[in-house]
Amino acid sequence: MATDDFFRARLDQMIDLRHPLAVLAQRLPWTQIEAALAPAFAHRPRPGKVLADCDLFGTSLELAGAAPSPAGRPRLPIRLMVALLYLKHAFNLSDEAVVERWSQDVVWQYFSGQDYYTPKLPCDPTQLGRFRKAIGEAGVEEVLKATIDTAVAIKAVRPTEFERVIVDTTVQEKAIAHPTDSRLLDVARMQLVRLVKRAGIALKQTYAREGKALRRKAGGYAHARQFKRLRRTLRRQRTILGIVMRDIRRKLDGATAVPAALMQQLQTMLARAERIHTQRPKDKDKLYALHAPEAECISKGKARNPYEFGVKASVATTHKSGLVVGTRTFPGNPYDGHVLREQIEQSTILLEDIGVVPKQAVVDLGFRGVDEDNPGIEIIHRGKHKSLTAPQRRWLRRRQAIEPVIGHLKSDHRMDRCWLHGELGDALHAVLCGAGYNLRWLMRAVQRLGLKAVLLRLQLGAMLRAISRLAPTRDGNRSLIVG
Repeated sequence: MATDDFFRARLDQMIDLRHPLAVLAQRLPWTQIEAALAPAFAHRPRPGKVLADCDLFGTSLELAGAAPSPAGRPRLPIRLMVALLYLKHAFNLSDEAVVERWSQDVVWQYFSGQDYYTPKLPCDPTQLGRFRKAIGEAGVEEVLKATIDTAVAIKAVRPTEFERVIVDTTVQEKAIAHPTDSRLLDVARMQLVRLVKRAGIALKQTYAREGKALRRKAGGYAHARQFKRLRRTLRRQRTILGIVMRDIRRKLDGATAVPAALMQQLQTMLARAERIHTQRPKDKDKLYALHAPEAECISKGKARNPYEFGVKASVATTHKSGLVVGTRTFPGNPYDGHVLREQIEQSTILLEDIGVVPKQAVVDLGFRGVDEDNPGIEIIHRGKHKSLTAPQRRWLRRRQAIEPVIGHLKSDHRMDRCWLHGELGDALHAVLCGAGYNLRWLMRAVQRLGLKAVLLRLQLGAMLRAISRLAPTRDGNRSLIVG
């Protein structure tokens, strides 16, 4: 078979073009995605600096850095990076695993817009993180929006289904260890000692050996439920941390050779260590992780997991088909009902090209009392059961359909643990989990629609064969020949 390259076969000749990913490679609006994300990577004008240059003819002034240099490696295609984000969350892979599997899977390469098989990695795994940060929350919402538009384009969901949505909240946990007081105190001491050593400052004592022993004792006392001894151990750990912090502050007052960036890290770590040193078990706004101060303690009333450490996230799906039409995070652990307006606003923006606005929201009892805050939305929950009409009661019986969607988002699409940094990382991660879920939803829809087309062709063929077996009779009519 002739190809453009004499030595290589094209990917479309190596794979089955009926594969769901191969079909979606042609149906996803890649041009629209690239047009929406391209401004984030445009060259920006930079003010130049006037520098003094000394040569044989004396001192002269020149302007440096006024325009972007055309030199350097060209950026990777936007479609490739977006496809990697889709595949990462659709198949529950890390940044490192998705680029490695991409180099081995010809269907994935065809989905990413490649013409020929490439055995090397598409990019360095760290470039995915920089790409996410560059496109921001608005960019990942465009990625999610493309899946919704595709579902309508392939007629897997009717536009009228978007008028009624199911909304619920969950907790997107942060990638932190369980925040015990003993561990937080010891880790704060170790981090301060490490930064001080990098700065070249010698402390009077680091308490490395005693800190390790106290942390082991605290774990044993907590396991044996010997709380009096545990409190005594925590008191000693808190005293040691206070000694180390005061020693560092005294040494920093006279330090002049510490770089500015390292000094900023030291000040930040001292402020966080001070919070850990002063907080008590029943305090509010506690710090649960030194590297993730945005993590919050949220209780959702679960018997097996009473407390979760992360950020509250909201999920909106269509009432009938279960397609995700919005995911969003809400720092500060607000009341569930207070997130409904912003969640409906996000879903409305994602559905603007379809021309449909959500009009009804089916929710649980956590969304009571917010009808005035959402004037254009008909809120349906079982607290209004006596005043609901028969169709509304029928809709309410399907509210639980969002629970398995949240379960799949967590177990199959990485929402159970967020490894991205900061509040921005939490927001990006939640939206990309929804995009990965929708991609798998579209793959199932393509298979379902393809099977339906095969069945229709079989039925049509059976009808044509039956018609062909009709023979003319003496009276001019046709009858079916049997036998």
